[in-house]
Amino acid sequence: MANKRIFRSQRAPQAKGPYSQAVTHRGLLYVSGQIPVDPITGTPVRATIEEETSMTLNNLKLIVEDAGSTMDDVLKVTCYLADIEDFPRFNEAYAKYFPQFPPARTTIQAAKLPLDVQIEIDAIVALPYKKSARTTHRPKTRTEENSE
Repeated sequence: MANKRIFRSQRAPQAKGPYSQAVTHRGLLYVSGQIPVDPITGTPVRATIEEETSMTLNNLKLIVEDAGSTMDDVLKVTCYLADIEDFPRFNEAYAKYFPQFPPARTTIQAAKLPLDVQIEIDAIVALPYKKSARTTHRPKTRTEENSE
């Protein structure tokens, strides 16, 4: 895939397996599932669902900001809860990170999450638009594009 690039934030927890922390492609940042791991020590934080949600979203925020975006640029998240009964309390903590422009979201209960944490969140984020030399010229027509 020609435009796929691996993205890594040094401030967020590092990937501990055969996956990338995030990948960029065609103006989007795909962030792998984040869990409540202390980014400095690399150890899981086991606490209330509110605290684990905040730690998880802080880790996501570090990656998003290091990619040059903000939490307002998050387009879609998938949230995995160990116990769907925690949904109302999770929602309260989650809302603090998306006060104005909440992304589309799916929230499901997972049978078991990595390191026995209560939450995991992955995201798709719009990257900042960067004007390239190609966009300073007139756009190509479909015929011109097909002839390349």
